[in-house]
Amino acid sequence: MIPPRCATYSVERNMVTYVLRCAQDRAMTSPNQSVGYAMHILQALIERGGVSVTEMAGELGVAPSTAHRILVTMADHGAASRTPSRRYTPGPLLTRPPRSPNALATIAARFKPVVRATHELVHETVHLMALVGNDIQFIDGIEGRQALRIGLRIGARIPAYCTSGGKAMLAEMPEDAVRALHPSGLPRWPGQRAHTMDALFAELDEVRRTGVAVNVGESEPGVVAIGVALSAGPLPTALAIALPTDRFERTGVAELERALREGIRQLPPDGGEAAPDL
Repeated sequence: MIPPRCATYSVERNMVTYVLRCAQDRAMTSPNQSVGYAMHILQALIERGGVSVTEMAGELGVAPSTAHRILVTMADHGAASRTPSRRYTPGPLLTRPPRSPNALATIAARFKPVVRATHELVHETVHLMALVGNDIQFIDGIEGRQALRIGLRIGARIPAYCTSGGKAMLAEMPEDAVRALHPSGLPRWPGQRAHTMDALFAELDEVRRTGVAVNVGESEPGVVAIGVALSAGPLPTALAIALPTDRFERTGVAELERALREGIRQLPPDGGEAAPDL
């Protein structure tokens, strides 16, 4: 029986290899070294178009398990995608067209009338968000007027599948595209309800049926949000109303959905300004 990790093998000729691999794994406790390894893999993905765990382990001088952990983490963040042959290719963060510096600001300005109108109807916190890789990024919003309210999170990023607006945007996409955004499965998040792609697809089917998405404590404890997709394309966007759980139980989905629909009517039929060059 092989002893626990970093113990000594009884067979002397295997001991050196085992100890070296343990030492290599310990090296991952150094943040600077971890970043250096990731940057090497990132450059390899860009230059070669694909790498394997074995190749990266050899180049970095680390155990295959260490190279695998780095690649899985990169895939979770959209920098790499795993193929059926177990190779890794550039992920959506590397393959999508570059955005102009003011793209998010342009989108925020385009939908500002919608955000304002929705806020005036409910006096709760309203957020505008965009899909960035497999995350959502809050790009604009207005904070609620209630004494107990949800704070603005502009600039923050959260896994899309844990937010109402994120689910609404994912529901607008084909299943293959959603899978491509999650090559290693769903990234872990403290409040996640869906733990598998099949569970996520079941939720997205419900969003398509009802036209709205709901997040009950998934993005943050004690917070409920209801969201709808605003547009699809190079950078999908969504609108969401967030409020404390207790007040949501008194308000209900129907009233919040009406506010979202009414707010969206403030956008001109052609979407206002032309979409930014992404």
